[in-house]
Amino acid sequence: MSQLSVVFGGSRGIGKAVAMLLAQRGHRVIVVSRNHEAAQTTADSLAGTNHMALSCDVSNEQEVQKTFETIQKTCGSVGYLVNAAGINKDALLLRSKSEDMVSVLHTNLLGSIFTCRAALRSMLTKGGAIVNIGSVVGLKGNAGQCVYSASKAGLEGFTCSLAKEVASRNVRVNLVAPGFIRTDMTAGVREEEAVRRIPLGRFGEPEDVAQAALFLLESPYITGEVLLVDGGLQLAM
Repeated sequence: MSQLSVVFGGSRGIGKAVAMLLAQRGHRVIVVSRNHEAAQTTADSLAGTNHMALSCDVSNEQEVQKTFETIQKTCGSVGYLVNAAGINKDALLLRSKSEDMVSVLHTNLLGSIFTCRAALRSMLTKGGAIVNIGSVVGLKGNAGQCVYSASKAGLEGFTCSLAKEVASRNVRVNLVAPGFIRTDMTAGVREEEAVRRIPLGRFGEPEDVAQAALFLLESPYITGEVLLVDGGLQLAM
């Protein structure tokens, strides 16, 4: 059954791969990004027609509310929500700037909380599914990523708690926790060194995570789960 699907962070990386896969499955996709031009480029590239691009800073509660008001007025009720918007400002904790810490937490954690709350206003009457994009470091931690890890660990706790709150209203909430995925965020990682830690011997592609996200969106009897997509990296951490 076709769903109206909203993908935050949908203009690049994992979010773009999710948007492309949803469109291929026949869903109408709303691509949301801080950069409207990038979101529009992605929306125009999707299979099918009638997709839309919107600009929104997920860390801004008012912008999130206005975005969902626009979606409701122009497209109707949201069936699927994917939260792939995220930033990283990696540094040892003692070297981390306060403004960077706040930015990471507001975008990666509060941003998803804002979007979920806004989406639930329509989902609670008609049902729906939410997938948040976390990280393996949110479960295992990583030196130099204290704040990023905290934001993703918080997202896991939020996901599991929300799943319990809304399950009786036929809304499912799950989290995908990627490892090293070939995106802008991993551009500075020494791949040869990192690959030695991955049992499957390679970085993942955004499409690998998108497949997992689609599985969780379409699985009617899974909620409150954390699905690792890391090539076995957690086994070595």
